[in-house]
Amino acid sequence: MKGMTTVAPRSLSGRLTRLNVLVTATGLLLACAGFLAYDFVTIRQALVENLAVQARVLGSNSVAALTFNDRESAEKTLAALRAAPNVVASGLYAPDATLFAAYRRAPSDPVPAQVELPAGEEEKQWSDQGDVLLVDRIVFQGTTAGYVFIESDLNLFWQRIRRYLVISFCVLASAFAIAVGISTQLRRETLRPIAALAEVARHISQEKNYSVRASTETPAELAVLVEGFNDMLEQIERRDRELREARDDLERRVEQRTAELAAANKELEAFSYSVSHDLRAPLRSIDGFSLALLQDYSDSLDADAKNYFERIRAATRRMGMLIDDMLNLARVTRAEIRRERVNLSAMARAATAELKKTDGSRDVECVIEENVETEGDAQLLRVAIDNLLGNAWKYTSKHATARIEFGQMRTNGSRVFFVRDDGAGFDPAFAGKLFGAFQRLHGSSEFPGTGVGLATVQRILLRHGGKIWAEAEVEKGATFYFTV
Repeated sequence: MKGMTTVAPRSLSGRLTRLNVLVTATGLLLACAGFLAYDFVTIRQALVENLAVQARVLGSNSVAALTFNDRESAEKTLAALRAAPNVVASGLYAPDATLFAAYRRAPSDPVPAQVELPAGEEEKQWSDQGDVLLVDRIVFQGTTAGYVFIESDLNLFWQRIRRYLVISFCVLASAFAIAVGISTQLRRETLRPIAALAEVARHISQEKNYSVRASTETPAELAVLVEGFNDMLEQIERRDRELREARDDLERRVEQRTAELAAANKELEAFSYSVSHDLRAPLRSIDGFSLALLQDYSDSLDADAKNYFERIRAATRRMGMLIDDMLNLARVTRAEIRRERVNLSAMARAATAELKKTDGSRDVECVIEENVETEGDAQLLRVAIDNLLGNAWKYTSKHATARIEFGQMRTNGSRVFFVRDDGAGFDPAFAGKLFGAFQRLHGSSEFPGTGVGLATVQRILLRHGGKIWAEAEVEKGATFYFTV
């Protein structure tokens, strides 16, 4: 569709490569995430346990300093923490929790002047900056000799996490490269038969050559697919061959029927020529000699003889009309269709005007819908309109006043044209005879005509891809519907 972008389908090999890499990467990421979470918990726990050990060692070494109020000795004991780069600050507190001695990694590092006493042997918590704060009770001979405070940062922890992430990235990159290599090898080993099968299908689609077969040297899993594909090609090739043979036979039959139809058309043309020339000459002679007898020997002929000659002349004229109608019917059947925009309303107005000029003594109301147009051959459609309106004019002639209507309507979504009159009508049981050549529902003495007009209309509409049908009641008029 216009405005839509066509996206090329992705290859199967590319999809398999991406799937293999995705599965591998997902598994490794989950494993690394699991190890990282486990390491995160264990490292934090180990850090706290290490601080607890350091606090107990400091407490054991500081009992004497706290007991004898030796502040210098206590500061020297705390100074040993310089060997632990993760310790930010530390302090020794008297039994009343006041600061006795302090250690700072940097002069600006704070040491609390008083600590909250632990409920048990020790108390640990995490500061807002992410440091570990631990307070341990110093117990000597069953009594509290003081408290130890240690604050440690997480630099070592984060360094280990960063090293772990770097290692994980290297492992992932290596696994990715290995997965790509394995996928490439898999594509070479497994997808080569599928690619060959796809190439055969593409060649068949472009060249329409169903004699090509796919190679059966494939893995066992694909052998069934290839065999089924080749079997399908064999069936298509056989059907294609049968279709070609049937097409050739059909073309021969069409050529034969075309030749027969051309011969029949030539015979029909010869017959039409014979009718228009050879049959008309005898009719003209009969009519002419009958008229000459009436004029030259009028005094010698009695009334019966003159009546006989008039009947002869009337019969010859009727025979001439039948010949004309038969030729017109044949001409309509063979005429070439030239489609153009046709105004049916204008044709109907012209037809009714001509009928009024021919028989102006009648009181006939003609209702013509404006701007009724269609596509078709103007000359043939004019013949159809003239015949339908002439029919309506003829079959309303027995009524003192008459109404003839031409228009269009919608039926089941299709446009339908109609010619309606309020004349003699007909018995619906005999509607099937209306459109047969020389078929009449009324005698020629009642309504003149040859019975060819409606047959001509039907053939014109059939040639335009349309149809015609009628609805009527005796002495209540008739309506002829038609499509183009």
